[in-house]
Amino acid sequence: MEVLICMFMRLIAVLAGTFFFTSIFGQSSRLGNWLIGFGNQQLNAKWNYHYEAQYRNYDAFGDMEQLLLRTGFGYNLTEGNNNILLGYGFIRSANYNGSGGQNIFNEHRIFQQFITRQRFGRTALQHRYRMEERFFSELNRFRFRYFLGINVALNRSAMEASTFYWSCYNEIFIQPHRTVFDRNRLYSGLGYMVDKHYRFELGYMNQFFERGGRDQLNIIGFLSF
Repeated sequence: MEVLICMFMRLIAVLAGTFFFTSIFGQSSRLGNWLIGFGNQQLNAKWNYHYEAQYRNYDAFGDMEQLLLRTGFGYNLTEGNNNILLGYGFIRSANYNGSGGQNIFNEHRIFQQFITRQRFGRTALQHRYRMEERFFSELNRFRFRYFLGINVALNRSAMEASTFYWSCYNEIFIQPHRTVFDRNRLYSGLGYMVDKHYRFELGYMNQFFERGGRDQLNIIGFLSF
């Protein structure tokens, strides 16, 4: 097992070094990068505290696209499952305009979500239904998101300490203004569960917009107590 862990860590280092080299010495990069950290603190049997940070880049490394900070309090409707949560998010975005410059703007979000989980042998499913109220300086928006995530344990019969797993998800974004379809995210990656408190993933995501799409390398850490 120690050998597998070393191989996996070397894979991350090699990929990160490759994309870092490309971002510095290449003319441009079509592959973006998201560095993501999720945290969950269980306050008691019913209540939990959620926090996360995401640093998104246009290139493999550098050239910030978005900084996202999100937090909230959740409540379990049943023991260890069926969680409802009320949260707040702060987002700072840097969007390129037609002249080649960037427009910097801030966004505040209030969101409500419901998460339910299911388990079938080695396979764990998560459904997340989220509503977002988005506040910009000159306008407000509303959006609905549905997320379906799947984790499959590879070297053990369940998701437990020292487990390698395959992770994938699809998330669709719907809005009531302009065009109904906002975007869709499709992700696949390889993860390792260190123990019951910490796991991490390295994966690839493609975002589909109304017009065009974009690829991202995702490096994700999960912390839970």
